[in-house]
Amino acid sequence: MKKKIQKKTKRKVAIFDIDGTIFRSSLLIEVVEALIKDGVFPIDARGGYSGEYKKWIEREGTYEDYIMAVVGTFLKQIKHIRHDDFTKIAKKVIAENNNKVYIYTRELKKKNYYLLAISNSPQEMVQGFCEKLGFDKTYGRIYEVGKNGKFTGNILYLDLISDKAKILKRAMEKEGLTLEGSIGVGDTEGDIPLMKTVQNQICFM
Repeated sequence: MKKKIQKKTKRKVAIFDIDGTIFRSSLLIEVVEALIKDGVFPIDARGGYSGEYKKWIEREGTYEDYIMAVVGTFLKQIKHIRHDDFTKIAKKVIAENNNKVYIYTRELKKKNYYLLAISNSPQEMVQGFCEKLGFDKTYGRIYEVGKNGKFTGNILYLDLISDKAKILKRAMEKEGLTLEGSIGVGDTEGDIPLMKTVQNQICFM
């Protein structure tokens, strides 16, 4: 008598861009401000993004320009900073901000989905923040650390983390996921390729 082989049901996937969709701020902005406050970054580091922040607040510039200025400042200032010093402050920022989440997406992620987080914030921040929220997998920017325990200023796997649709495809192959009933949550132009891939798009404005 032949045994019936049960086909494994593929899990539906929900993909979140963390900053501005679950977290009511930006992990990168919060950690940069904390690094300046604690004296790890110089106080004049704010000059790298304060102009773009002013333009955004006064409706003369975009949030995308502002956040990219913060990214540029972080990349410039993190070079030669000890990884241990960064992770210590990152953990403190996560602990202080872990409950600052949107109710809508907090409830959405409780449904039976494979939860995937994709963010341009540092991986240490993304993983730490998402851990308590029950995410299955997280992807963030990985900043290279040298043998001396200090950041080199290089970003690893940048081509992958810059393409959220590519990350989703990779996760689907590795984890056996399905796009049937899939959800994508985003808030910037960079999320458009990802939103085109999923069945249900949720845009935060």
